[in-house]
Amino acid sequence: MQFKAKQIGIVNVQFGENVTLVEPCNIYGCTIGNNSFVGPFTEIQKDVIIGSNCKIQSHSFICELVTIGNNCFIGHGVMFINDTFSQGKPAGGIKELWKETKIGNNVSIGSNATILPITICDNVVIGAGAVVTKDILKPGVYVGNPAKCIKNL
Repeated sequence: MQFKAKQIGIVNVQFGENVTLVEPCNIYGCTIGNNSFVGPFTEIQKDVIIGSNCKIQSHSFICELVTIGNNCFIGHGVMFINDTFSQGKPAGGIKELWKETKIGNNVSIGSNATILPITICDNVVIGAGAVVTKDILKPGVYVGNPAKCIKNL
């Protein structure tokens, strides 16, 4: 049996000041702002931008084309998606089919939430296990599948 093992680790990352990173993790080609924390067993892919004073908990996956603002909390096991299967199957390496996700400032995303390619404005709380399928343009608390506002902030 033949296989190819690929170790990534921490490669070509632009770190701000006072960043804490707990290994093991795969973090490559991204930017992480000042005073941010990244927990173990995370993957942060290239061209991701994470702002200052953010906390990314363990087992989270942040794919290419994601931007996270300042003062954000990403709970355990949060999954960001950039491929909407727009052609009825995975886009694979066809990056032109991938879509962006933009997270504003002061956003908290609960554990095991799934974030499709959308925009979330500032001052939003996403409940644990929520699935965000559409842009969130008003501050509030959003829960469920699909995520809906249950409280304005």
